[in-house]
Amino acid sequence: MTAFTDLHRAGEPLLLPCAWDHASAFALAGQGFRAVGTTSLGVAAAAGLPDGASATRDETLRLALTLGSAPFLLSVDAEGGFSEDPDEVGELARQLAAVGAVGINLEDALGSAGRHAAKIAAVRRAAPGLFVNARTDTYWSGDGDWPDTLRRLDAYREAGADGVFVPGLTDPARIASLTARFDVPLNVLYSPAGPSLAHLADLGVARVSLGSLLYRRALGAALETAADLRAGRDTGGPAPTYDEVRALTGPAPAPPRP
Repeated sequence: MTAFTDLHRAGEPLLLPCAWDHASAFALAGQGFRAVGTTSLGVAAAAGLPDGASATRDETLRLALTLGSAPFLLSVDAEGGFSEDPDEVGELARQLAAVGAVGINLEDALGSAGRHAAKIAAVRRAAPGLFVNARTDTYWSGDGDWPDTLRRLDAYREAGADGVFVPGLTDPARIASLTARFDVPLNVLYSPAGPSLAHLADLGVARVSLGSLLYRRALGAALETAADLRAGRDTGGPAPTYDEVRALTGPAPAPPRP
């Protein structure tokens, strides 16, 4: 069992905050989070690219290269692996593991369950130590087809997934049925309108991801601050100082020798 796997405990779930750049990742680690994920939306939006369109493979690898050797455990949101070729997805996983990532999140985007299972199997072969979190989008972008959800998750678990993920699912009874059904950790996406973290723990959830929530909240705070200043209102809320943010980037590079 890896250190990252050991953080997934039913009844005491891993709360996984998701970063979009170097500073956000190190700031979260500085708050005591032992593991940090990435958010594909944040990475894509920061680069001016669409999320979920296999457009950010290079940006994702670049961020993983920056963060993989950091003193926290890194799990990477890789959309659907940025390819429909399982071998190419396996190669991506190998590269992520080589730079120090310990986990990968792969979403099916409601495509072929068989193809997604093949991607998971390819990752298992290419990077055996990488924690594969297999995501189905039946509740995120689909209509919540329960039999299809179970069919997909069963296939992904059989293919070797280390955990299963159903973002958008907030019904406590169905969450509990999934924790009872699978012998691997269940991951849910935190929703302000869904069960609290304590309730999810009681349901047996082992991992609660924050997805793009922190990125969207940060963007919202920036917009609110700008609007307040334009309207002549005082701004509220905490803000790190310039020096605190600068410290997150590490020491300045040494000047070139003459």
